[in-house]
Amino acid sequence: MTTISTYDPTLFEGAAWYYARYRPKYPPALFELLTEKFQLNGQGRLLDLGCGAGLITIPLSDRFEEVIGLDPDPDMLKVAHREAEASGVTNISWVQQRAELISPATGKFRLVTIGRAFHWMQRELVLERIYKLLSTDGGVAIINAPQDAWTSEHPWKKTAITVVKRWLGEQRRTGQGGQGVWKPLAVSHEEILAKSPFPRIDKYELKFEQSWTIDTYLGYLYTTAFCLPSFVGDNCEKFETDLKESLLAVEPSGQFTEELPVYVIAAWKQ
Repeated sequence: MTTISTYDPTLFEGAAWYYARYRPKYPPALFELLTEKFQLNGQGRLLDLGCGAGLITIPLSDRFEEVIGLDPDPDMLKVAHREAEASGVTNISWVQQRAELISPATGKFRLVTIGRAFHWMQRELVLERIYKLLSTDGGVAIINAPQDAWTSEHPWKKTAITVVKRWLGEQRRTGQGGQGVWKPLAVSHEEILAKSPFPRIDKYELKFEQSWTIDTYLGYLYTTAFCLPSFVGDNCEKFETDLKESLLAVEPSGQFTEELPVYVIAAWKQ
């Protein structure tokens, strides 16, 4: 197995509220790309696995008759439901479940999407199950918009991570109630897909500009598996003051802009 084998409910514990507000939204060009490549026309069904706060589910919902957003985190689903209601979207059903447990009883789908959650899944198993759920003209889109502050060369991001390490330690945390340590994937998504049942695979790249203030970047950090609000705990106020002062020392305006990529690995059933 190349990815985690069991779901850790602490992975994004306490992050849902921040996730909906501070995770960068996917650019409209992404949804246009998916519409073109998968010939979406308002018909059929969409399954968004690891949907989180609905950052893919909601913007893509108008390309389908029916949508299912599936995630194991109940807090994420509550936030996603509220976001959909606020947007006037009524064709989404929110289901609390692990992607590994999807079954033919879920029905057939024109498209299955997976955002930043694929690396947390048992990828081989999930792809096998997705393949069986797709209609003959269907496909899967694995979408990744990396914003990895931990390895960034941007001076302001390096400064932010220095502050995180000062308060949370040198190792990059993830899961297990803050006691887990991040390990990069040994096998890439592309390699996993190449060994899957899907006969046709392609990859696309988009770029978009993302602007931050100190407050929005702080909110973003609270959405990451390495800097959950619970990790900071009672030191929240001191941590936030340290972060703000450190970032202002690098950029006195408190405004930051960067170009972010979006990668799409698309695969078709036939």
